[in-house]
Amino acid sequence: MSRPVHIEIDGHLATAEELWSTASAFGHFTAMQVRARRTRGLALHLRRLEVANRELFEAGLDGERVRELILHALRDVEDASVRVYVFESGGEPTIIVTVKEPGGVSTPQRLKSVRYQRPDAHLKHLATGQAFYSRLARRNGFDDALLTAADGVISESAVANVGFFDGSGVLWPAGPLLHGITMQLLERKLPEVGVASRRAPVRLQDIASFDGAFLANARGVAAVNQVDGVSLPMPAQRMKTVADMYASVPWDAI
Repeated sequence: MSRPVHIEIDGHLATAEELWSTASAFGHFTAMQVRARRTRGLALHLRRLEVANRELFEAGLDGERVRELILHALRDVEDASVRVYVFESGGEPTIIVTVKEPGGVSTPQRLKSVRYQRPDAHLKHLATGQAFYSRLARRNGFDDALLTAADGVISESAVANVGFFDGSGVLWPAGPLLHGITMQLLERKLPEVGVASRRAPVRLQDIASFDGAFLANARGVAAVNQVDGVSLPMPAQRMKTVADMYASVPWDAI
């Protein structure tokens, strides 16, 4: 039996009234996978929260305080999916930490393109409607939505960055997107094994010309084998290289 979601607000167990008061609040967050009370790219997660807090609320955020709150919410749990949400309350940050069962990634993934791009896509904030399109894609037999502009320029999936394999290495779309933690880690690691990592515009009509594609987020990397009605190859060795590079990223103690 899976354990229930554990939610704390500023270090104490959340009450129903507190959760209700934040239901329509504006905020931002980061999501991480925790194993043995460690996570990949911890400094990047803390920087994401601090930068977003300054942009949205014109206030800094104490990274050490965030770490303390994550550890407190974990209690004696070793492995988990953790999210840290930040809202503003009376000029001060309110920090919510949720802890639930650890997650993984399934593969391959089938994506349904939609005309939607997140507002202020560089931020992982809550004022966005991509969840609607993700559910719509699943109702139509796909695994997730692929967000595009009206002219077909690709940005990201509803929950992950997307990378494409071409003759030079890995190509990330240059459209408006969240510079995800896993994407940042792969951008650093792939050149170590001679795999170029670059960004350029990618359009829906270009997809059939690529050697394959994959999704990347905190849950890991997953091959993409279909976008709309277009089937994509799944190059086993190239996928293994990407997965191995992500697996080689060290886990940081929280």
